[in-house]
Amino acid sequence: MASFPPIDEQLAQIRRGVEEILPEKELVEKLKEAEKTGTPLVVKLGCDPSRPDLHLGHAVVLRKLRQFQDLGHQAVLIIGDFTGMIGDPTGRSKTRPPLTFEDTRINGQSYFEQATKILDPVKTRIVYNSEWLDAMTFSEVVALAGKYTVAQMLKRDDFAKRYAEGAPIGVHEFLYPLAQAQDSVAIKSDIELGGTDQRFNLLVGRDIQQAAGLSPQVCIMLPLLEGTDGVEKMSKSLDNYIGIDEAPEEMYGKTLSIPDDLIYRYFELATDAPTEDLPRLKAFSADDPRNAKHELALTIVRMYHGEEAALAARRHFEKTVIKGDIPDDIATFTPHVAEGSRIGLLTLITQAGLASSNSEARRMVQQNGVSIDGEKVADPRAILDLAVQAPFVIKVGKRRFAKIDWA
Repeated sequence: MASFPPIDEQLAQIRRGVEEILPEKELVEKLKEAEKTGTPLVVKLGCDPSRPDLHLGHAVVLRKLRQFQDLGHQAVLIIGDFTGMIGDPTGRSKTRPPLTFEDTRINGQSYFEQATKILDPVKTRIVYNSEWLDAMTFSEVVALAGKYTVAQMLKRDDFAKRYAEGAPIGVHEFLYPLAQAQDSVAIKSDIELGGTDQRFNLLVGRDIQQAAGLSPQVCIMLPLLEGTDGVEKMSKSLDNYIGIDEAPEEMYGKTLSIPDDLIYRYFELATDAPTEDLPRLKAFSADDPRNAKHELALTIVRMYHGEEAALAARRHFEKTVIKGDIPDDIATFTPHVAEGSRIGLLTLITQAGLASSNSEARRMVQQNGVSIDGEKVADPRAILDLAVQAPFVIKVGKRRFAKIDWA
């Protein structure tokens, strides 16, 4: 019989960074049943093999699956080699081109190799959904389709929008959420994980399991992680991603480029920082974003490449970014502060002669043209504590520099 941590402890870990649990009451009941019987819960994650290159956005849900492994439950990674030939219509404004079976298998293998940088490969059960979907007869497919109505399908936002606009919707696209639901039936999943964009598909899984006479799965939705631009969700096509297979130096530098207001969100969703340490990291991210971001970058690189590589990445950043593009004859400036050692960013820029006015300084910040020690500063309302942060080099635009000192 398997043993598990106390249920309150499990719930605290499971709730971390989660957007929604449907229904949470059933999750508690399933955890109690697992504890009573010593039987691990089956936790399902379906993988889209059309995207073989994983980034930190994909890692959010993978980290949640790893947490379930660490709590003693069974992780099942379903490679959608069969559903990949249909193409997930989620968020699509038009029908998605299908992949070949060979493409889905190649991409699926790449996905698993990268995913096991996060998951414990020994404790991960990997299955391909062609094992049961390809074996279904046409009459079985018709029977499955009969368990859901067109009206129910059109409650899905992307389908409803395309229908209202008169855009084509292939009948096969209606089969995608049903096929994903059949995966839940096949492995008898207790819990299914997914991003918030998968909410509809996960809930269809509950309905189809109930129709098959099974206990319905609990659906756990994770937020979609914003990319380095701080606006759009992380995506390779938008070039705002941090790949989990990228070189340590690249990973470190990209992490430093995220907006300050995302530092804690990345700590919570994209790192293995202990849950009990999150309050400290939240305060640190708000009070000292510059150094918090370096700790975040070190943490992320360490997770995927190890301690030595993380420290080397920081040294590389300091050598090539902070020191590499600073002129030898840069002037040193000591700001005037009426009281204490704190000064507004815009005031500092103007005092140092790097902008003609606070308005110009604000415009340069908003245009992503201000950096401190090579790190972009995105908040024009930022307050700097010179006693803590100086000395540092501030850059405004492409050619205006000042070394800020503090006596």
